[in-house]
Amino acid sequence: MNEGKLSKEEQIRYSRHLALPEIGIEGQKKLKKAKVLIVGAGGLGSPAAVYLAAAGVGKIGIVDYDKVDLSNLQRQILYSLGDIGKSKTAIIKNQLKKINPNAKIITHDKKLTSNNVMEIIKDYNVIIDGSDNFPTRYLVNDACVLLNKPDVYGSVYRFDGQVSVFNYENGPCYRCLFPSPPPANLVPNCAEAGVLGVLPGVIGMIQATEAIKIILGKGETLSGRLLVYNALSMKFRELNLKKNKNCPVCSENAAIKELIDYDEFCNGKKEDKNEITVHELKQMINNKEDFVLVDTREKAEQDMCKIENAKLASFSEIARGNLKIFDNIGKNKKIVLYCHTGNRSAFVMHMLKKKGYKNVKNLVGGIDAWAKEIDQQVPIY
Repeated sequence: MNEGKLSKEEQIRYSRHLALPEIGIEGQKKLKKAKVLIVGAGGLGSPAAVYLAAAGVGKIGIVDYDKVDLSNLQRQILYSLGDIGKSKTAIIKNQLKKINPNAKIITHDKKLTSNNVMEIIKDYNVIIDGSDNFPTRYLVNDACVLLNKPDVYGSVYRFDGQVSVFNYENGPCYRCLFPSPPPANLVPNCAEAGVLGVLPGVIGMIQATEAIKIILGKGETLSGRLLVYNALSMKFRELNLKKNKNCPVCSENAAIKELIDYDEFCNGKKEDKNEITVHELKQMINNKEDFVLVDTREKAEQDMCKIENAKLASFSEIARGNLKIFDNIGKNKKIVLYCHTGNRSAFVMHMLKKKGYKNVKNLVGGIDAWAKEIDQQVPIY
């Protein structure tokens, strides 16, 4: 690929860009020379990758180690039924090449960690964070600060989305907005809380737009601004962000000079003595032991699937202090709690222990592990 000039085919392909004074020939050359890394090939990464490839970005990197699942197809637009079980990075590379054969697509089929992130992102101009978990967001942010890379952040939850540009032209970073992660037990993921299928498309396209503006050096980026979108009301609003003079990673006196263990930072250490595996639960059921099984998910999740004979509670109600379901359960009774993957039920377990319940266990992996390891008739969501 000759980065010094545009071929006749490229001039035709990008003619609508070339007609824009803000882009023109020189701007299109900048896009052709640009290198953008997308972290996550899911709901946000899919639309962002499509539009960057179509726009003529010369090199696009994709980091993801997941395989396509049926539940992805509701929002991850680059995949189809025939792709289920296949590597996301392999599929996305093939799809992007169909859109623009001139683009160089680099795949990193691995989990992004403190051990490999610096090596992966060092050669890219712009990083788009399309991840769906806090450890990766903090990891990407800190690596971008340490290597002085702009971090185009996006996130989605139910009907709401957020976009900003961090660590750009001395602007704030992700830690300036969120110095520390929320308690893991209180933040359900998209599988637990749900997400409107078209929402990641809106947010992913805005992320691609911001990346293109950074590459071109045109327009006003979202650095110093958090754009918040609600799909139900069809309203956008902005929150002004300021650089935190005490930020642990991007301030003058930053305490963080190297990457840390982000899983431990965001999730803390588990208390093994209070946990029970799905196989241990199955043995308890088979042995007809005397215990109470409580499902702490929300009703919409419980309507999809549940473990037989479980009492149904609502995590949102419990988190507000409504523990009525436990009023008729003795404080010495053996109780096993579960949710989708074990985070919310761990929170409920700690609440009950503070209330004096002495024999409470949390199911490791929740109903997701039960479906995968014990009862394949239970749908995985």
